[in-house]
Amino acid sequence: TSLDQTSLATPEKFLLLQNYPNPFNPNTKIRYSIPNIGSGLAQTLLKVYDVLGNEVATVVNEEKPAGNYEVDFNATQLSSGIYFYKLTAGSFVETKKMILLR
Repeated sequence: TSLDQTSLATPEKFLLLQNYPNPFNPNTKIRYSIPNIGSGLAQTLLKVYDVLGNEVATVVNEEKPAGNYEVDFNATQLSSGIYFYKLTAGSFVETKKMILLR
């Protein structure tokens, strides 16, 4: 996986966007935004789960300043199917669905 801060503009709210492309094989991009919070940094966790709720990957696990981010997720080790990615940052939690098609 790789991670890039994609914009200098500070976002106004937390946001988790749909991965692109979706369906994907085996690489996809996940974008998210973190606004300014009181402490300056948000503990950010982005994980991928299978349909049974088993964690299959931790994509991001670090403190992040406010900004817009894009991460590349490589699912070479996973089989075809539906997966869920969950962003937890500060008090924000959101989950979206993605499909791996081989």
